[in-house]
Amino acid sequence: MFRRLARQRREYIYKKSIEDRERTILEKKQKLKRTLDENKTIPSDLRDEAISLQKTLDWEDDGAEGLTTHVDDEYKWAGVEDPKIMITTSRDPSSKLKQFAKEIRLIFPNSQRINRGNYEVKQLVDACRANDVTDLILLHEHRGVPDGLVVSHLPYGPTAYFNLSNVVMRHDIPDVGTMSEAFPHLIFHNFSSKLGNRIKSILKYLFPVPKEDTKRVVTFANDNDFISFRHHTYKKTENGRDIEMKEVGPRFEMKSYQIILGTIETADSADVEWVYRPYMNTTKKRRFLTDD
Repeated sequence: MFRRLARQRREYIYKKSIEDRERTILEKKQKLKRTLDENKTIPSDLRDEAISLQKTLDWEDDGAEGLTTHVDDEYKWAGVEDPKIMITTSRDPSSKLKQFAKEIRLIFPNSQRINRGNYEVKQLVDACRANDVTDLILLHEHRGVPDGLVVSHLPYGPTAYFNLSNVVMRHDIPDVGTMSEAFPHLIFHNFSSKLGNRIKSILKYLFPVPKEDTKRVVTFANDNDFISFRHHTYKKTENGRDIEMKEVGPRFEMKSYQIILGTIETADSADVEWVYRPYMNTTKKRRFLTDD
């Protein structure tokens, strides 16, 4: 089993290593095609390869969606099989973190919560792989206040790290509604950049495909790189024309600070896909999740 996992991991890393080369070739082909279509002079950096690139252009159709990436391998069963999620906490969790973990379990269909105990992260990941778990969610706290969430996609990654702030538990919300366990509809607002779409995919594939008549909605709204999580149910009013929404909680803000190309137990050795560096010199305010 371990030899098979090691071989599959090597194959995954190899596919990732050749992506940049294939992407460069694709960009050259697209640049050459635009030049030929517009009847312009071939750029100097393409003249040596123009003939060989043009031969391959004749075999390509306009209907293709571009280069396949490691993302296609990571989520190849998305929408075909429902995700299976395991939720746990850091060691020695407080009562508030335990309660928060229970509420997080209710958010994600097909999820289970386990007590951390004395298990190491590697033991948890191995147990999840052996039981066909697709994602491991690890919750952290600081002085009894939940402040961190890690989503590790199995079997090979990616792993996304989020800071949590302004956490409000379900029973701290006035007139909280009942918790529905139907598969929810998802709303993603303001995730337009390449990184925004990446984080959107990581979060989206934690949920199975909902039915059309589901009356449950989960919202991830990005504002200045802070992702607001909200959870509602809705129903039509008596007149049948208006919608009445009820917040069922919990609610919190998320801020992504790192994505690695590996699972959580390989954090020290895995390649870093993206990391938030707040103290870099810049001439203007940067936003990562949107193109604005």
